[in-house]
Amino acid sequence: MVPSNSVLRAQVNGAGPTGALAALALADAGWQVVLSDPLPAASLLERNRAYAFTHSSQRLLAQLGLWEGLAAAMVPFRSLELLDLAINQQVPFGLADLGPRLAAAPGAAVGWVAQHRPLLGVLLERLAAHPAISLKLGAGATADPAHPPDRSAADRSAADRSAADLSVADLIVAADGPHSPSRDALGIGVLQWPYRQSCLTALVQLRGSADDQAWELLRPEGPFAVLPLGAGQFQLVWSAPAPRCRQLESLGDAAFLDALAGALPDQLQPDALLDDPRAFPVSLLLARRLHRGRTVLVGESGHRCHPVGGQGLNLCWRDVAQLHRLARRVRAGRLAVERLPAAYGRRRWPDLLLTLVATDLLVRVFSNRAPLLLLLRRFALLLLARLAPLRQLSLAAMTHGPCQLLRR
Repeated sequence: MVPSNSVLRAQVNGAGPTGALAALALADAGWQVVLSDPLPAASLLERNRAYAFTHSSQRLLAQLGLWEGLAAAMVPFRSLELLDLAINQQVPFGLADLGPRLAAAPGAAVGWVAQHRPLLGVLLERLAAHPAISLKLGAGATADPAHPPDRSAADRSAADRSAADLSVADLIVAADGPHSPSRDALGIGVLQWPYRQSCLTALVQLRGSADDQAWELLRPEGPFAVLPLGAGQFQLVWSAPAPRCRQLESLGDAAFLDALAGALPDQLQPDALLDDPRAFPVSLLLARRLHRGRTVLVGESGHRCHPVGGQGLNLCWRDVAQLHRLARRVRAGRLAVERLPAAYGRRRWPDLLLTLVATDLLVRVFSNRAPLLLLLRRFALLLLARLAPLRQLSLAAMTHGPCQLLRR
């Protein structure tokens, strides 16, 4: 066990949203942390995409004291329209489907959407200002020079001392993405199945949808998410066969908007393309193990799923939530530090496996036009539309993780 006055040290590799949050969670648990990434802050911030957040992520941010600081970057959506375009069947999810407690909470929302740059910008500012965290970004950079942190000399001195002390870490957190060098260095293999689909992201101006309304469109060529960002702007996450995505990516603005109008339901009308569409491959990935020695795999270094239902980053942040709980137990002397990696792995497997299986099944079932499956889908969505308890169970699985259903 750990004496109450001892120093616990962690090294976090990777300063994306998951690595940044993992560093803040470990510092909140009373650890000294070094966070490193080969990219400078400016490069880390330049990704052009948006994320959907569920209540599992909101709860973690609130526990870490980050929610209020991030609230300005979060756009709430209070309804989610699930629409199967192959059978023209629609299921609306609203605040009532969250259950009485969450529906009655101030600022209640089905979920939230945030763009990458403001989200990570706030996290990097918090990291740079935290006396227990030392940032090592790019070629010796420690913060975004455009937003220098307001830190006292004492804080800077404490951070410098902690960086020197962290030459030997009690815990190493690999949060360096699906092509993780940390995972490869440990010789941990992965199971990986590439989808025939790719995903294309784009920011557009749309008419026909409320600013607090999100859409999950189930199309034969793949799922299609329409995420609100306010003022009539929406982030698209468009799944389609890889050649189709490459073609869409190469179109001019007018041709792209024409193709988009043909893919959306009639009530959604695109007016303008606000950035360059970007296509990327999609695969299901799962590491053969989530720890080795002092190292744990967190986020996409350990798993990756299809973005259907917006589960990707929320699944990664549930990794961070589990790491936070275990780090606090170690700090309190209730868990030996050398047992943390194995405990993390055991506790994360059920959620990971259930989520990866569920997202994979959704893609395969709803991208299939077999007559029997179409009939089953029609029946399932009809039940979902008519039975409020079934909608509540479905939304609980999406917003808290499928393991939530097992605890009910």
